[in-house]
Parts: sequence; C-alpha cells; structure tokens
Amino acid sequence: MATKKEEAEVFLLKTSERSVGIRSLLKKFGMTDYRGKTVALKPNFNSADPFPASTHIETLKTLVEMLKEAQIGSLTLAERSGMGVTRKVLEEMGVFDLSDKLGFKVVVLDEEDKDGWVKVDPDGTHWSKGFYIAKVFLRADKVVQTCCLKTHRFGGHFTLSLKNSTGLVARRVPGDSHDYMSELHGSPHQRLMIAEINRFYNVDLVLMDAMKIFISGGPDRGDAVEPNILLASRDRVAIDAVGVAILRSYGTTKEVTKGNIFELEQIHRAAELGVGVKSAEEIELIPLDDNSVEAANKIEHILKSE
Repeated sequence: MATKKEEAEVFLLKTSERSVGIRSLLKKFGMTDYRGKTVALKPNFNSADPFPASTHIETLKTLVEMLKEAQIGSLTLAERSGMGVTRKVLEEMGVFDLSDKLGFKVVVLDEEDKDGWVKVDPDGTHWSKGFYIAKVFLRADKVVQTCCLKTHRFGGHFTLSLKNSTGLVARRVPGDSHDYMSELHGSPHQRLMIAEINRFYNVDLVLMDAMKIFISGGPDRGDAVEPNILLASRDRVAIDAVGVAILRSYGTTKEVTKGNIFELEQIHRAAELGVGVKSAEEIELIPLDDNSVEAANKIEHILKSE
C-alpha cells in the first residue's frame, strides 16, 4: 500500500498541446533523480492501430526527450504486441525510426531467449503455472510506463496502466510449450491475473495519454471521444481509478460502469496486493492550471462518490 501522500498524487492537465502538456506534467516529478540511471520504458504498442489504440508517437518522442534531458544513463524500450507481430508493429508505428533519431535501445520481447525472462511462481496468483516477466524491467534502476485510456472488449473491461503490464509478460518462452496469453484471455480470472502481474515489478512513473479515448470497444478500435486530458502519477492503482472515472464521465460499457470503482476486479486486486492505494480517498487529483480545474472536479466527484 502507498505510505506517502505524494505516491497517491495524480496530476491532470487539460490541453490541446500534447508535447507542451507532457513537459508540464513531468516537471512535477523531480527528474533529477533519473540522472545516470538505467531506464526501462513500457509503451502501449499492442497493435499497429492508430492512437488511442497505440501510444501516440509524439507522446513517446516527448517522453524520451525528457528522459534524455534528465541525463539518464541508458534507455531501453521493451514491448510485446498482443495483436500482430511485435517487430512489424513497432516498425509500422515508427518506433525504430525514433530510436535511431533519439538514441535508445528497442527490445522486441517475443524475440528474447529464455535468459531474457524471470519466472514468477504461481503461488498466491490465479496463474496455473505462474508466468514469465521480462528481465529488463526488473534490472532497470527506473521503470517508466506510458499507456492509453480505453475499454477492452476481450475480457479486460478496461486497459490502462495495470493492463498495459500484460505486454511485458511472455506469451511463450523457449523450451516451454505453455501459451501464457491463451491462459490469461481464456480464464474467468483474467482481470485478477492482470492485477497480479503488477505485484512483481515496480513502476516509478506512469504517463497516461487521454487526449483521445475509447469509451467502448477497444483495445484496437472503438467509439472514441476527445477529453484532451493528460495524466501522470507514480501510483498505478490511483491513475487507473482516475482513468475509469473519466470513462464513466463520458458514458461507457456496463462492465466499467457497474459498482464502486475500487470494487472493479483489476483495481480491487491490485490494491489488495499493495500495488497502489486502497481507496479513492487516498487519491489526490491535482489540476495543473485553471483550465484543468473543471475537468478535475467532475472526475473527482465521480471517483469519490461511487
């Protein structure tokens, strides 16, 4: 559970300027602590479909630029796509071109050998055989995640920062015939299993791009609206709870709308495991400027009244 008040802070900015907005948000996080550190970056390139199905290339560019300006030691972006061949997805979305331009490493996780993974035992989880998590995220000094805001029609119900962690888990590992993603997506415990992934790796910063979101369908396509909102937090549970409140503010699926936000399986299980805050009362939603206050107040009302 979060023990410091600032760990439950979620900063919100309503803006039409993505790059400028991201820079304003990240200045709230003391990037001087990143100097000389190894950083692992998890984006959301589940498919080659355009934003908000996948991370907007401007979001990625601005985030990498700010990490570089913080004088980090090294940066590795690692990803496994669930819908499509990862290398082709990253090529089509411009990730390799950006890595050549800005100078960071790209790891295609489903091309990693067994040494690139760490086994998590099944004990205490709903995974029958446990699962494998990418070693790059366990060895880095800092882990940064950037996610989108969208519903998920294949059983996840919503795919925000907690669900984005699925892309750092192996589908298969050399020498092991088990298909871990088939197990996940075929299980009635899918949302609990998603939350359980997050117990086994730390995240230092989450940037959520909600400039445009899917309020139904997802993760690759769906009905979209444009809140023009950017969010950032150190707490995955807190930022996902705020994200769900945003979905509810626009009208969304019955699965995402039903009940208290902290009773939704992904969020409840993650909070139970100590991934982040345990209640809406522990979240401090902070608008960055006067233009963001109205949106923040509406979201906070939904977050804390249900």
